[in-house]
Amino acid sequence: MPRFAANLSMLYNDVDFLDRFAAAAREGFKAVEYLFPYAYPAPELATRLQANGLQQVLFNAPPGNWDAGERGLACLPGREAEFREGIAKAIEYAQALQCPRIHVMAGLVPQGADAATVRATYIANVRYAAEQAAPHGIQILLEPINGRDMPGFFLSRQDQAHALIAEIGAANVKVQMDLYHCQIVEGDLAMKVRQYLPTGNVGHFQIAGVPERHEPDVGEINYTYLFKLLDSMGYDGWIGCEYRPARGAAAHATSDGLGWLKPWL
Repeated sequence: MPRFAANLSMLYNDVDFLDRFAAAAREGFKAVEYLFPYAYPAPELATRLQANGLQQVLFNAPPGNWDAGERGLACLPGREAEFREGIAKAIEYAQALQCPRIHVMAGLVPQGADAATVRATYIANVRYAAEQAAPHGIQILLEPINGRDMPGFFLSRQDQAHALIAEIGAANVKVQMDLYHCQIVEGDLAMKVRQYLPTGNVGHFQIAGVPERHEPDVGEINYTYLFKLLDSMGYDGWIGCEYRPARGAAAHATSDGLGWLKPWL
């Protein structure tokens, strides 16, 4: 049976962030993920997890200056020192939250940058992150993101991510397979799952409806079919619910849109 994690950066936006843990637990979620934990002390987040019987299954490493539009540092030549500081901070939080996965965002390709240099920087940085994370039993995840939502992002395709993993050569580097992004970029989702899940290189799934990124029962993807497929293939990891409720931040917007989840809890 698929297991679902509430993405607290996108869900329950009608309450303060720290109150979203309890909101997710009340709905039956057993796990959570979110973009970044760094605005809060790790012990405070750990307390919320424990109080609500939740597992932390994923968050992102520091992305650079998010408010200025940066979307990760891994592919940016000349930012290696900042990248390494961010990895150290992410691992510190992951240990405190008992979180086994850190998503390392690739970043936007700098204008005019040499493609070979950007790729080499990315590979070296991810290798470093993997080396630092491995002794703690932490996986480093790479996520292909569609160019409509994030123009210029270094990593956009599943085959690209799996080729990079082969070159990086670290057992704890996995793909974060977001089916929303995958559908927008390349489609053929069931065949992609059948192709890549058996490799052992998919560490996490995420979902959202396409094209609006609302609830997964809205839009062009038949998620019921895909959930049954994942079940039949023996996937026992987590599926992150990284979507924007169709009713926005209105009161109970998340709860009112969770009808799709009830059969799976």
